[in-house]
Amino acid sequence: MGVCSWPESLTEYNSVKYIRIHSVTWGGLRCFLSATVALSIGCIVLIYRLYQETDEVNSSIRTSVKGVAYTDNRIWDTAEYTIPMQAVNSFFVMTNIIKTENQIEQRCPEYPFPKAICSSDKSCEKGSVDINSHGIQTGRCVYYNATVKTCEVRAWCPVESMENPPDPAVLRHSEDFTVLIKNNIHFPKFNYTVLNIPQNLNTSCTYNKNTSPHCPIFRLGDIIQEAKENFSEMAVKGGIIAIEINWDCNLDRWFFNCHPEYGFRRLDDKKIKPGFQFRYARYYKLLPNGKEQRTLFKVYGIRFDVLVFGTGRKFNPIELIKNIGSMMSYFGLVATAIEIAICVGNCSGCCKSPFYRLYNRKKTETVLNPRQVMYVSYVDEPHVTLIKKPLKTSLQHTQGSIVESDLVKFDDAGGCCPSEAEENDDNEEYALTRALRQEAFSPYLPEWCCCGKCRPTQEYHEQLCCRRKEGPCITTSQLFQQLVLSRHALNKALLYKDPFLDLTDDRINDQLRHLAYKQYVRWRFGSFDLEDRAVVPSCCRWKIRDAYPKADNNYTGFETE
Repeated sequence: MGVCSWPESLTEYNSVKYIRIHSVTWGGLRCFLSATVALSIGCIVLIYRLYQETDEVNSSIRTSVKGVAYTDNRIWDTAEYTIPMQAVNSFFVMTNIIKTENQIEQRCPEYPFPKAICSSDKSCEKGSVDINSHGIQTGRCVYYNATVKTCEVRAWCPVESMENPPDPAVLRHSEDFTVLIKNNIHFPKFNYTVLNIPQNLNTSCTYNKNTSPHCPIFRLGDIIQEAKENFSEMAVKGGIIAIEINWDCNLDRWFFNCHPEYGFRRLDDKKIKPGFQFRYARYYKLLPNGKEQRTLFKVYGIRFDVLVFGTGRKFNPIELIKNIGSMMSYFGLVATAIEIAICVGNCSGCCKSPFYRLYNRKKTETVLNPRQVMYVSYVDEPHVTLIKKPLKTSLQHTQGSIVESDLVKFDDAGGCCPSEAEENDDNEEYALTRALRQEAFSPYLPEWCCCGKCRPTQEYHEQLCCRRKEGPCITTSQLFQQLVLSRHALNKALLYKDPFLDLTDDRINDQLRHLAYKQYVRWRFGSFDLEDRAVVPSCCRWKIRDAYPKADNNYTGFETE
């Protein structure tokens, strides 16, 4: 589209061109594929519930652990083995412990790890601190026991032992403890709130995925078992367990369903530093001097992270229309599949079939650069020939490709024709062959002329005859006289375009001559699209020039550029 034509484009609409194939095979294939796509869209809408609007869950968690254990001549209750966690929606249950009692801030030998072992005071740098050290070195090398010497440090003494935790775990019986998880959720878009505790809850129930899937009271041993772990092994060094609560809620009244589904899995890696542990201390003062003393606890246990996620769904007609509309493009796959099938059939040796030959001609229209091609038509051939430049010999002898042209009625192309011509339009070829007559050929004719009426020329693009083989010239036909040369017909055509044209003007011959060229092209080529690049044969061109000559007898001829 040109720049100057953009205002006109605002009032135009361009539609896609389709090829309609009348075939039971391809029609049946189209119906089958369309039905398959429609069924698939329906299944997708139902399975993935694309007819519903969704909203993400907002959640809050509260936990309450209960249980009592007796070990090492000591009672362990909730205050002892549950320690508040800084993480959100998490709780911790202690399963193993290492105690270092009666620690006082003073000087004492470091625990014998490799960098702390020494042989003399030179091995201990005063004021230095190692990442694994429990205090600051004093610069002295002292006996840790009867056989090992270590650097002395100022720290909480005696320093903590770096031994492995007890196995079996101190609180290995904590697997019988229970935890009550209270989970409130809210879907703000639908203004719906619900709690995971049923209204008719039996407080003595315990979660079981088969018999009590909605009970919010969980036995710790069952949680570890559902996570496919062994509680006794995990209790030694601890670990991290995820308790997943999934709310997949259908809030439509006719299919209402909003209950939590619980899942369990281990989060820490068993192969790379498994377990979970931390330290804390209990302080008190000695009497009577009031010096501060503490007991250090290195605690191992299981941290439970409660993870809540879910989606609320509710029917929404706008959502349904939007999703179905977005999937309507899948019907384009039907046309693509049929095109692929036709292409495979076309390339698999079936192209000799008349169907594929006709399809290939109708499917595409190639638009060539008009300045690089020429079209010629011969009176003894039923088609138009396309010839590409540059020419290496006369246009008459240059081989081209056949163009399948849809010939139009002359009265449609010319706009106004004489009544004498209209009487002969019904059988153009019959009138042409009846009117042609044999004439003698001149011995001075160019070698490329077959009709005996052409004139010599040096330009290759002007060396064209009206015939491919020897025979009578088209200029001797009655139709040529009536449709191309008839001044009466040409005057009517000019007046059809400009009713007030002065036919007595001195330059009227130029308009008649150019119109005669166009009349010939529309008659023999049958297409408006070929007007600019259709070559008029030499015999016809000079016949028109002789009938309507130019004053200075200087003709430009066919424009090659």
